[in-house]
Amino acid sequence: MTAPRKRSRRVVAIPLGMAMATALAVLPNTTASASVAAPQEAAADATPLSYVVNVSPGHGTSSQVKKAIAKAGGAIVTSYDQIGVIVVHSSDSGFAAAIRKVRGVQSAGATRTAPLPAQSTTDLGAPKVLTAQEVAAADAEAGQDPLEPLQWDLPAIKADKAHEKSLGSPDVTVAVIDTGVDDTHPDIAPNFDREASVNCVTGKPDTADGAWRPGADESPHGTHVAGEIAAAKNGVGMTGVAPGVKVSGIKVSTPAGFFYTEAVVCGFVWAAEHGVDVTNNSYYTDPWYFNCKDDPDQKALVEAVTRASRYAERKGAVNVAAAGNENYDLAADEITDPSSPNDTTPSDRVIDPSECLDIPTQLPGVVTVASTGAKGIKSSFSNHGLGVIDIAAPGGDSTRYQTPAPPATSGLILGTLPGGKWGYMAGTSMASPHVAGVAALIKSTHPYASPALVKALLYAGADATACTDPYDIDGDGKVDAVCEGPKNRNGFYGWGMADALDAVTK
Repeated sequence: MTAPRKRSRRVVAIPLGMAMATALAVLPNTTASASVAAPQEAAADATPLSYVVNVSPGHGTSSQVKKAIAKAGGAIVTSYDQIGVIVVHSSDSGFAAAIRKVRGVQSAGATRTAPLPAQSTTDLGAPKVLTAQEVAAADAEAGQDPLEPLQWDLPAIKADKAHEKSLGSPDVTVAVIDTGVDDTHPDIAPNFDREASVNCVTGKPDTADGAWRPGADESPHGTHVAGEIAAAKNGVGMTGVAPGVKVSGIKVSTPAGFFYTEAVVCGFVWAAEHGVDVTNNSYYTDPWYFNCKDDPDQKALVEAVTRASRYAERKGAVNVAAAGNENYDLAADEITDPSSPNDTTPSDRVIDPSECLDIPTQLPGVVTVASTGAKGIKSSFSNHGLGVIDIAAPGGDSTRYQTPAPPATSGLILGTLPGGKWGYMAGTSMASPHVAGVAALIKSTHPYASPALVKALLYAGADATACTDPYDIDGDGKVDAVCEGPKNRNGFYGWGMADALDAVTK
């Protein structure tokens, strides 16, 4: 079975009939409009595109490069000299080709195929929020937050047992690089780190108060992720994996739902320079699902995000990312990508996932997370791949495929929603914050641990999980995915299931 292909990682691709089979629906996905003008038309109309220009890091942009950018028809938006990435806008369709010839420029490329700004997207479905009756029906035991009985995912990684030992340290901050975080939510406000929060959508930090929040018509995705990580254990709502740590919001998604390179670079650099210990990245960098390094534009995007993510790690951050929701084997010889570029008109292309990278998921040093459901097996939609997947964690699945034990009622993942609400989502987007939360608990237990040591402890503590073989998630007698590798390192679960108890005791 191949899960329906979406153009975004933000929400799972829902198996047919899933909405009817679960008590609560998944939150909306967004798909990009295909009616946007092509880059050539944009240039003719003097409508700018955005570019990254990569130069030698560690020095200010040379006057030679600045003059060359202006001569080629570009205007510098901002420059991250510490990693040698310059964000430029230009209406000249020949800008990238011209600037690549300039001495000192190592690579350059357009970060999108649609002109600025991208057109709006269309939401599919609507969030299903817990009603007052559903909230009241949750029968919490002593010491639990009211909605914790609905969170089958916490005992799945032993987070409930971990909380008896430690809730995590307020000196640890996890940055949610995402669609924005509603810090006014009663489950998020107690743990919100305002100083480490920012709006990076343009590629340049906006520190205005509340700039990190999602707009009324924007995706609640980042707020949901933030609650999964650090919803406070405060007698209100739900409980996060690490309810004693801080969480910040780094908004990198446009109102239309696109995560462009300049914003992602800004997000990683901001995290690096504001004391962030863990970043969570439940997205892929638009508009290319896979960025092929034999394409000069896509090569530049890979280089820019690689520099930014490595800089964050050098500054002390563990970068955690979702593996994706298309049931792809990321270790396969080839994959057909039907969704790129997703901000204009996508077309089928066959790529080699070892050469064409999903960023930041497949970048060096990034913790790549696969999703499991309530029965502890790979979610129907989760990407996989031997040597690519590092670890697994609950991201939910169709309740029909993996039904949780009572009192939980939905196979999806409960999280916080803007406006003081709670609701369900599913996807590797939901698995990644579980691992980010466990990494934060490790950092709380070992405050002087380097990112390399935190990752080593994360993998060593994971509960080895053997391949599910045969993997027939929908029970139709056909194999839906093939798992390769031994129990302690395979393509479905990597080193195994994340373990929060080990994070606070070892």
